[in-house]
Amino acid sequence: MFPNPTNHVCPLCQHVGVQHFHHDKRRDYFRCPVCELVFVPAAQHVSRISERAEYDLHCNDLDDPGYRQFLSRLAEPLSARLASAAHGLDFGCGPGPLLANMLRQQGHDLAVYDPMYADNPDVLSRNYDFITCTEVIEHFRQPAQAFEQIFQCLKPGGILGLMTKLVIDASAFSRWHYKNDPTHVSYYSPPTMTWLATSNHCEIEFIGTDVMILTRQPAGDMQDSKAA
Repeated sequence: MFPNPTNHVCPLCQHVGVQHFHHDKRRDYFRCPVCELVFVPAAQHVSRISERAEYDLHCNDLDDPGYRQFLSRLAEPLSARLASAAHGLDFGCGPGPLLANMLRQQGHDLAVYDPMYADNPDVLSRNYDFITCTEVIEHFRQPAQAFEQIFQCLKPGGILGLMTKLVIDASAFSRWHYKNDPTHVSYYSPPTMTWLATSNHCEIEFIGTDVMILTRQPAGDMQDSKAA
């Protein structure tokens, strides 16, 4: 078991002093008492080479109707909230950016970014009407830095669409297949998502069991909330 959990810093909210949550044959999992993120300590992360090898095993066929249907769980509610011809970023698009293609077919302009498959940092210097992250945020080794990067790119009034499976409780977590992927290191629950939204001046909607839409406050409202 990984020692001294009280010395760990939460990689999302930076709180010092986390709680041991679960242990299996390969890893330990800790939970932050503030934002309730469940995470694997950095010392137990797989190497970047192993991480890339794991991703390369994934078979996401752009012509697979099942994969398209899977992504539509985010694409459809997101599209219903977007103005026409919106500018967006698919953050963590992977080797096959099907979601970006689906949204382009609806008339939106999409840039893509992925540190392994589409490492174009220029796109991170722009601002977007919306950003999507589908099955990405559970891979964040440093979620505080990753989300800071994302929100720096999101315009006031913009929309962030997230898809990830959510933690229910310790009992369910112990049986959860989702934790067994060695590249999954950050796990979120509804309270974690609410903390993330509140901390970044967003309203949050939970859609189904694994889709969240965060709408950022307009610029004037953000200034008012900071003054308060």
